[in-house]
Amino acid sequence: MAVESDGEEEAVSRPRFVRPYTITSGRTHATVDLPMEATLRLEPGDDGTSVSAAALAVLEVCDRRSVAECAALVKMPIGVVRVLLSDLVEHGYIRVQATITENSSKDERIELIERTLRGLRTY
Repeated sequence: MAVESDGEEEAVSRPRFVRPYTITSGRTHATVDLPMEATLRLEPGDDGTSVSAAALAVLEVCDRRSVAECAALVKMPIGVVRVLLSDLVEHGYIRVQATITENSSKDERIELIERTLRGLRTY
């Protein structure tokens, strides 16, 4: 869009708004259980499946980060990022490190705490 001012045209920049469901092709639920605190790891290899630009942006920042951190870094809603991460998990690009549940053993809980402390020490 251009606006005329004193005979000259000036380009007017307007922010573009993309609806979240367009990024996920209308999907609103992830097919993989992804708690906000779940840590993600890149997997070596490629199954040949191409990914969207939005999924590629998530893939670039997700290694050794939580689902919530990824959403913050790519500046997308958490629901959208969960759907994109779910696709990346299904295609083998990333894996989700186990998190604790109600049924987790004491050893699993300690291992998660140690992993969290290691991550905090690297910052």
